Amino acid sequence: MTSELSNSLVFAPSLIGLPYDASSSFMRGPADAPALIRAAIHSTAGNSWTEDLHDLAASEGLSDAGDLELPPTSAARELIEAGIVRLLESDRRPIALGGDHSVTYPILRAINGPHPRPTILHIDAHPDLYEEFEDDRYSHACPFARIHEDGLAARHVQVGIRTMNAQQNAQAVRHGVEVIDMRAWAAGVRPVVEGPVYLSIDLDGIDPAFAPGVSHREPGGLTTREVLTLIQSCAGTLVGADVVEFNPRQDATDLTARLAAKLVKEIAARMFADRERGGV
Repeated sequence: MTSELSNSLVFAPSLIGLPYDASSSFMRGPADAPALIRAAIHSTAGNSWTEDLHDLAASEGLSDAGDLELPPTSAARELIEAGIVRLLESDRRPIALGGDHSVTYPILRAINGPHPRPTILHIDAHPDLYEEFEDDRYSHACPFARIHEDGLAARHVQVGIRTMNAQQNAQAVRHGVEVIDMRAWAAGVRPVVEGPVYLSIDLDGIDPAFAPGVSHREPGGLTTREVLTLIQSCAGTLVGADVVEFNPRQDATDLTARLAAKLVKEIAARMFADRERGGV
């Protein structure tokens, strides 16, 4: 690789698959998601161009670090953190394909190396702030409690929430989480973020009319276009992202796989745009 090409690829986005769902409640399946999201990204039913006319199939397009080999045990967390660290050390911006939402905690541990305490922009139906869930502190219902306990985020803005209960509300207050629930969203409230931003998209944050392939369907959510607009209009610089909780066992028509692929492509486009304007 020439020096010129190497420099041109600094901070370019890269996929990394995290086939892990051992921390899921209610239903397994998200471990099967990364391969199907990739297949949708590369499907000849569409093309490799993003909405801002960036060709992800070009020589400087979206790279892919493959899937990590993850056991269905707590050891997966260390392997995820190490895998993301390796990607960051190669000057890549990770776009992680989950996997259940528990993977976000070890990803943030890795992100905090080069980008200490980023702002988290978090799209989800659920706050995922339980102190523990079903006797598991590392459940997919708990990652953001662990993230805040470790001081891994300067701000945390949640969008799309519509399942808040008293315990998670108390946790949100305790950790200073800014919650834009669907009632606030409908009233016109929008997130304002800046600086280094980590984007975490739980696909159940999107209404099940658009994303049926999730384990926990919750009516009344965001539209696909609303989430795309959030990605494209975010004022911060994306230092990493994940798209999680796609459950292929619930996705009979591949609709959710294609939605996940669309989100990934536009996240990648946003990362390229950040690089071109000199983001961190």
